[in-house]
Amino acid sequence: MLTTERHALLLSRLQTEGRLVAGELAAALGLSEDTIRRDLRDLAAEGLLTRVHGGALPASPTHRPLARRATLEPEAKRRLARRGAALVRDGMTVLVDGGTTNLLLVQALPPGLVCTIVTHSPTIAAATEALPAVEVILLGGRIFRHSMVALGADTAEALARVNADLLFLGVTGVHPQAGLTTGDHEEARMKARMIARAGDCVVLATPDKIGTASAFSVAPLTALAALIVAGGPDPAAWLPEAVGVIRA
Repeated sequence: MLTTERHALLLSRLQTEGRLVAGELAAALGLSEDTIRRDLRDLAAEGLLTRVHGGALPASPTHRPLARRATLEPEAKRRLARRGAALVRDGMTVLVDGGTTNLLLVQALPPGLVCTIVTHSPTIAAATEALPAVEVILLGGRIFRHSMVALGADTAEALARVNADLLFLGVTGVHPQAGLTTGDHEEARMKARMIARAGDCVVLATPDKIGTASAFSVAPLTALAALIVAGGPDPAAWLPEAVGVIRA
């Protein structure tokens, strides 16, 4: 079997089965595990899958610069934003992660809302200009330009003083085995800290994030209070029972 044929077969199986196990594939195809692992490395280098111990998972297509992510799934993001905004009530302290969908969420909040928004994203903070009764707390630190959010020790120290009612978390993948993932190690650590500072964690997930994974783990699916989805694969069958699925 030619390399291109193997690659096409592996990607087809990955799309159908949701994960690849190198040992099982080697036995089924009559190939060595070294050959399968080399194929997985090649496909991972092209951004077509995410390698994990013993195999691979579907790669999230959303780990891209902020400007490029803004063009992905625009209608789904608007629907998610409106549904997420409906969860915010007067008097809440809301922790908002960076990301294009969360930016639309803030823009969808009603102008008379009275609450506190805490964020490490200057972009999110600036979007609250149209919300005169909202108190805004911007967590400072070094700006990670890929996502335009503050990261590092200063950000973590400021976050440790926050007790939020609700967190809108941004991730690049929501997968039954890998859980919540993102594409940068330090950003993954900050997201995990944000989960620890909030009573409930909600993710607004476009269809391209469902069933996919990125390189760095943020938290297991049990960290979620709710997953808001807008079409795409139905995650209800593999999410923990305690996690609510809200359809936008």
